[in-house]
Amino acid sequence: MQEPDEPAASADVIVVGAGPCGLAAAIATKTAGHRTIVLERSSVVSGLASYPTYMTFFSTAAKLAIGGIPFVVATEKPARRDALAYYRAVVEHFDLDVRQYERVVEIGLGSRGLGVGSGTAGSERREVGGGGRGGGSDEAPGFLVKTAPRAGNERVIRANAVIVATGYFGAPNKLEVPGENLPHVSHLYREGHQAFRQDVVVVGGGNSSVDAALDLYRCGARVTLVHFGPTFDKNIKPWVLPDMNGRLADGGIAVRWNSRVHAITPSEVVIGTAPGEERLAAAHVYLMLGYLPEVGLLRDLGVPIDSRTGVPAHDPLTMETPVRGVFIAGVIASGYDANKTFIENGRFHGELIAKRLGRREAGGGRR
Repeated sequence: MQEPDEPAASADVIVVGAGPCGLAAAIATKTAGHRTIVLERSSVVSGLASYPTYMTFFSTAAKLAIGGIPFVVATEKPARRDALAYYRAVVEHFDLDVRQYERVVEIGLGSRGLGVGSGTAGSERREVGGGGRGGGSDEAPGFLVKTAPRAGNERVIRANAVIVATGYFGAPNKLEVPGENLPHVSHLYREGHQAFRQDVVVVGGGNSSVDAALDLYRCGARVTLVHFGPTFDKNIKPWVLPDMNGRLADGGIAVRWNSRVHAITPSEVVIGTAPGEERLAAAHVYLMLGYLPEVGLLRDLGVPIDSRTGVPAHDPLTMETPVRGVFIAGVIASGYDANKTFIENGRFHGELIAKRLGRREAGGGRR
C-alpha cells in the first residue's frame, strides 16, 4: 500500500475511539499541552448510544463524570439520554477535536511507513527511539495513522503517540449456529415496540438479556429467555433482579435454563435441553452474549495480546504497551472480561497516560 502524496496532518496524540474513556484520555492529554485529535468511526459515545433507549446505568452520575465536569441529574442513577447529553456537553466544554465518522484503517510506525505487514515488526518497534523502557531516548518513534472519512478520501495523520480506546463493542460473541445471520436476529437491543404481540427469544443470562426481556415484556411481547446456565449471572443489577424474578414467577416471561441454541430458522429457535430438543416460536431473536474487544490495530503494531484473557500487554501504571508510544485506555484493557473495567475506573487511564507523556509547553518540548 502506497502512502498518499499530499502532506500529512499532524498531532501530538491521536486517540482512537470517542467513548467516555477515550474522551477522558483526550481531555487529560490536551490539558497537559499536547495537541490531541480523537478519531471515531461512528458518533461520540456511540457505544452508549447503542444501549436500550430507556436504560438506567448501574453507576451513579458522579462515577461517570470525566474531566472534572459535574454530571448532574435529578435521579440517583442517570439514564442513557442523560449520559449522551452530558458527554456531548463535555466535548463542547473542552473544545475537543473529535473527528466523527472517520475510521482508522491502519497505524504504521513513522520510520517504517504504512503497509509493513500485520504484527511482523513488533520486536523491532519496541527498540525504536532508544531501545525499551530501560534506557536510551524516551522519545517515541512517531506514527502514521491512515483514516477513511465517511465523506472524502483516505488521509494520513502523523502523531507522536497513539491511544487505542476502542471500547467494548468490537465484535459480538457468536453462537456459530445455522441462522445466526438471519435478518430478524440481532446482537443489540434498542427497544421493544416492534415486537408488540410477537414471539421473542432472548438468549443470555446477564444484565443486557434481563433488561431486554423486561422491556420486551412491557411492550407486549411474548418473551422466552434462554440461558445455558442454571440461573442468572452473578453481576445482575440488584434493583432489576426482583422485577425479573417476579415476571418468571407469574409467567409473564418464560425461561429455559441449562439450554443451548442449536439453530435459528425464520420462525423458530431450536434449543437443546435436558429432556431433549425443543422448538420455540420466534419472530425476533436477541442474542445478548457480550462482545469481543477490537484489538486488530494493536496486534498489527506488534502489541502482544494474551491468548487466554485477550488483554493487550501494557504497564498498568502508565497504560503504555511494549510498543513505545502506543497506549490503551478503557475497557479494552480488560480483554474478554468486560466486568473488570468500566467508565468509572477506565476514565482515569488518561491521567496515567498524560503523566507518562509529560507536560508540553507552548513552544514544544516536555517539562
